[in-house]
Amino acid sequence: MEIDIIFDTVCPWCFIGKKRLENALASRPNISVKPNWKPFLLNPEMPPQGIDRTAYLIKKFGSEARINHIYGAIGEAGQSVEIDFAFERINRTPNSVNSHRLVRFAEQREKSGDVVEALFVEFFINGRDIGGIDVLVDIGEAQGLNADDLRGYLESGDDEQRVYDENIQAHRLGINGVPSYVFNEKFLISGAQDPMVLSRMLDVAAATTKMT
Repeated sequence: MEIDIIFDTVCPWCFIGKKRLENALASRPNISVKPNWKPFLLNPEMPPQGIDRTAYLIKKFGSEARINHIYGAIGEAGQSVEIDFAFERINRTPNSVNSHRLVRFAEQREKSGDVVEALFVEFFINGRDIGGIDVLVDIGEAQGLNADDLRGYLESGDDEQRVYDENIQAHRLGINGVPSYVFNEKFLISGAQDPMVLSRMLDVAAATTKMT
C-alpha cells in the first residue's frame, strides 16, 4: 500500500500527524506501507531568508494571547505523542522550499522518513533555521547523506520548481490544509487525525487493494 503524505516541514500538526500515523501503522503490522512525502507550502510567498518569528505570528494570528492559546493546544496534542515542542527557541519562520528539496534528495536514497523526522526535531524542538542550506546539509549528513552531493544539489536549484508545482497540484486536489493523506491514490483524509481513524483508513485501503 502507498500513502501520499502531503505536509509542510514548518507545520507542527504535520509533526503530530506523523507520530499518529506511525501509531496507526504499529497497530496494523500486517499491512505493508510505502510512504510518499509530498510538499505543501503553507507560506508560498515567504522570502528566501524567512522572516522574524514574532512578526510572522502577529501578522498571522493577530495577538499574543491568541498565539499562546494556539501554542497551548498544539503543545498538549504534542505531549500525547511524546513531542516536546519548544516554540520559544524558534527565532525565524523559514522558507520551507529547500527543506522539501532535501526530502526529495533523501527519498531517492531511501532516507526520506528519517530526514522528515530530523527536520521536525531540528525546527520544533531545537529551534534551528531549516531554511538555511548549511543547516539542511548538517541534517542530511546526520542521516547518512553525502554532504558534498547534498550541498551541490541544494545550491543548484534542482527540483525547486517541482516543489511549487506539487504544491499547486495539492490545491487542485482540493487540499487546503495539512497534514493530508491519500491512501492508494483513492482515499483522501485531512488533518492530524486520531490513530484510530487512520487505522480504519488503512483497513479500508487494504481491503480495496485485495479486491483489485
